[in-house]
Amino acid sequence: MRETWTFGSAGQIVFGPGAVRQLGELAKRLGLKRILVVTDARLVEAGIYDEVRRPLGEWTTLDVFNGGEPEPSLQVAERCVAHARDFAPDGLIGLGGGSNMDLAKMAAAVLAHGGTPRDYLGEDRIPGPILPLVCVPTTSGTGSEVSAAGVFTDQDNHIKVGAISNYFRPKVALVDPRLTLSCPHKVTADSGIDAMTHAIEAFTAVDNATFPLPPGEVSLFQGRHPLGDCLAEKAISLIGKNLARAVENPDDLAAREGMALGAMLAGLAFSNVGVALVHALEYPIGGATHCSHGAGNGLLLPHVMRYNLPVRQREFARIAQLLGVDTTGRTEREAAVQAVGAIEALNHKIGIPARLRDLGAKQEQIPEFAEKGLAIARIIRVNPRVPKLPEVIKLLNEAY
Repeated sequence: MRETWTFGSAGQIVFGPGAVRQLGELAKRLGLKRILVVTDARLVEAGIYDEVRRPLGEWTTLDVFNGGEPEPSLQVAERCVAHARDFAPDGLIGLGGGSNMDLAKMAAAVLAHGGTPRDYLGEDRIPGPILPLVCVPTTSGTGSEVSAAGVFTDQDNHIKVGAISNYFRPKVALVDPRLTLSCPHKVTADSGIDAMTHAIEAFTAVDNATFPLPPGEVSLFQGRHPLGDCLAEKAISLIGKNLARAVENPDDLAAREGMALGAMLAGLAFSNVGVALVHALEYPIGGATHCSHGAGNGLLLPHVMRYNLPVRQREFARIAQLLGVDTTGRTEREAAVQAVGAIEALNHKIGIPARLRDLGAKQEQIPEFAEKGLAIARIIRVNPRVPKLPEVIKLLNEAY
C-alpha cells in the first residue's frame, strides 16, 4: 500500500498568447548558445519555426532537424539523434506536437548519456539529467511539454513503445496558444480528444492508496491523488467547453487558449497519476493501423469508460457535470451513463472514427490487440478495474 504521493512537472511553465517572445530571455537564463530545434517540414513551411527563431537573436547558433513525423518511429528517433550528434548543441527546443517534442526529449537524453533510443525504452531507464530542453507545443493534446514520457512506434513489432523518466520533463514548457491557430482540423480534433482521454483516465485511475505496485518495482505513475484530481477536473471542463469550438472555428483564439491550458493540465495530471486501459489498447492498435494516437484513444475512450463504470460510478457522474450535462433528477448511475454518451457525442461532432474497422483494423487481429495491451503492466495496473483477456476481447469486438 502506498502512503505518499509525489508530483513532477516541467521546471518552469510560461503560458499565454505571445509567450514565444520570451524564448530568447529563457534561453539566456539556461545558458544556451548552440541550439537544435526539433520540428517538422510543415511547421517550417508555415512560418512557425520563424516565430521561434526570431526571439533567439544573433547571439545563438541555430540548427534545425525538420524530419519529425506523426507517430514517429524509432528509426526517425535515430535519425534525429544522428543529426543532433553532428551539430553538438548545448540545448534543444522541441517545436510541434507531441511527436516532435518526444523526438527532442530522446535526442537530449542520448546526447547526455550515449547509446541509442532503444536503450531508454521502458520505465526509469535514463540515468541522469538530459541536455537542457525547452518544449513549445503547436497542438493541444499530448501534454508532452510537461510530461515525463516519450512515445514512439516500433515498426518491427507493430506496437507503440514508451520511454518514461522524470528526467524527460523539460526545463521550460513554453505554451503560446497563438501557435496552435494554424493547427489543421483533424490534428486539432485528434490531439484534443487525446487530452480529454488523459484527463478522464487520470480522474478515474486506481487510488494512490491501493496502487498495485509490486515490491521492488518503481513507477512514475502513482494512481489517483488530490492534486491529480484538481488538474484533471479542470482539464475535463476546459476541453469539454472548447474542443468542438476550436475544431469548428480554428481562428477562435479564446477556444485555442482554453484547449492549450486544458491539454497542459491534463498532461500534468496523467504524467503523475497514470493512463490506463485506453492507452494500453491503443498502443497495439495504433502500431498496426498507423492511426493517430488521438484518434485511436478517442475511439476507445467511451468503450473503456463503459467497462470501468461499475467501479467508478461517482467519478463518471462528476465527469457528466464537468462536461455540462444536466444531471438534475438523475441517479448517480444514470448521470455516469450520461458521461459516456457525452463523450460519444463529442467524438461524433469532431469527426473521431466510431469503429475499429474505420481505422483499418481487422476483426481477426482483436485477440492479438488484447494480449499485447494487457502485457503493458505499467499502464494496466493504473486501470481501476482489473481487466481480464475475455473481457477485453469482448470490449474490442463491441468497438469493432
